[in-house]
Amino acid sequence: MDRAVLITGASRGIGAATAHAFAADGDRVAVHYSSSREAAEKVLAALPGSGHVLVHADLADPEAVQSMVDEAAAGLGRIDVLVNNAGVYHPHRIRETTYAEWQQAWADTLAVNLIGPANATWCAVRHMPRGGRIINVSSRGAFRGEPNQPAYGASKAAIVSFTQSLARALGPDGIAVTAIAPGWTTTDMAAENLAGEGYDRRRLESPLARVAAPTEVAAAILYLASPAAEFATGTILDFNGASHLRL
Repeated sequence: MDRAVLITGASRGIGAATAHAFAADGDRVAVHYSSSREAAEKVLAALPGSGHVLVHADLADPEAVQSMVDEAAAGLGRIDVLVNNAGVYHPHRIRETTYAEWQQAWADTLAVNLIGPANATWCAVRHMPRGGRIINVSSRGAFRGEPNQPAYGASKAAIVSFTQSLARALGPDGIAVTAIAPGWTTTDMAAENLAGEGYDRRRLESPLARVAAPTEVAAAILYLASPAAEFATGTILDFNGASHLRL
C-alpha cells in the first residue's frame, strides 16, 4: 500500500513498532516525537521504504499540534491514517499527593492523553480523504480503573467515548475511527512496573501467562487501519490477553 500515516509518540514502544509495521506494509510514515529527538531519528532511519518524515510537537500545545499535523501533511502529501498513540503516565495516588500535585497530574495527563489527540484529530481530518482511518490508543485501565494514576485511567476512558463520537461524526465522510485498549506491554513506559517480581505479577494476570509485545499491538493497529476494517468503526478492541474481560 502507499498510505500517508501520522503516528504520535513514535519514538519508542508501541508507536515505534507501529511505525515499522506501516512502513513494512509499503506506507509512508510521519514519526512524531515530543522530547526524544535522537530516539525518533533512529526509528526514522530504521524504517523500510522511503518518503518518511520526522515531526515534532508538544501535544499539550494546541498551536504546536496544528503546525506538526500540517507539516506531516505537507511532507506526506496528505494524511490517510492517524494513530493517536502518545501518552503520559504519572503516578498520583489520592492520599499520597498534595493538592497542588494532584491538580498538576490531572492537568498534565489530560492535556497530552485527551486534548492532544482531540486537537491532532481535528487538524488531521482537514487533510484526510475518504477511506481515512483514525486509531486511538486507549488502555485496559479505561475499564478496570487505575488507582495509582486515576487521571490516566480517566483520560483513556474519555478516549473511548471520543472514538465512538468521532465514528458517528466522520462515518458520512468515509472515515472510520476505532480504538485499541492494550493491557501490559513491554514498553519503556511500563519498564519500572515490569521489572523483577513485578513482571511475574503482571504476566500472571493473563491466562496466557505473559504480557504483550509492542509488535503485537502494532499488528492489531495495522489491521484496524486496513480497508477490510471499515465496518469496525466505533469498535474498541480489547488487547489484554484476557487479563480483564468486560461485557
